[in-house]
Amino acid sequence: MFQSTRLRLRKMETTDVPTYHQWRNDIDVMASTSLALDLYTYEETQAFVENVMLSGTHSKSYIIEQMYDCVAIGVTALIGIDTKNRNAECILDIGEKSYWGKGYGTEALSILLSYAFLELNLHRVSLRVFSTNERAIHVYEKLGFVQEGRSKEAIFRNGEWVDIIHMGLLQFYYLNKT
Repeated sequence: MFQSTRLRLRKMETTDVPTYHQWRNDIDVMASTSLALDLYTYEETQAFVENVMLSGTHSKSYIIEQMYDCVAIGVTALIGIDTKNRNAECILDIGEKSYWGKGYGTEALSILLSYAFLELNLHRVSLRVFSTNERAIHVYEKLGFVQEGRSKEAIFRNGEWVDIIHMGLLQFYYLNKT
């Protein structure tokens, strides 16, 4: 359930903080996903991992590992899990830039979505993406996400205002697409 031919998802642990800290402080990695571009101290990253990424029943965070050599290449998660209404938000970051553009994000998110819909029995998974992140939008649409709304000029990046696109995927559509 938590692997494909090239990837494995494993639960994120506090021992992953150093790797995640590197990704979180890499402007290239965070420019297309993080609302606040900033440099973080190790303690801030550790607190974020412990209080947000590993916060128990409302979050499930996974390190994406390349199967061949068990190298951590990114992180994916379901956050804000609402069991009553059967929905959650997903995040995806490929932190190792040498793995960008090779289908690893699509593969990792596909594993996460199968878990979300088949095991957790979620009805809906949502996400937010910057309008300038065309590669990510393509991946999400390929997996069945549809645009549901837009927060106009929500962030200022590289000297211009950028929209945040809100996307969602319903269990029915995902299960009938795959």
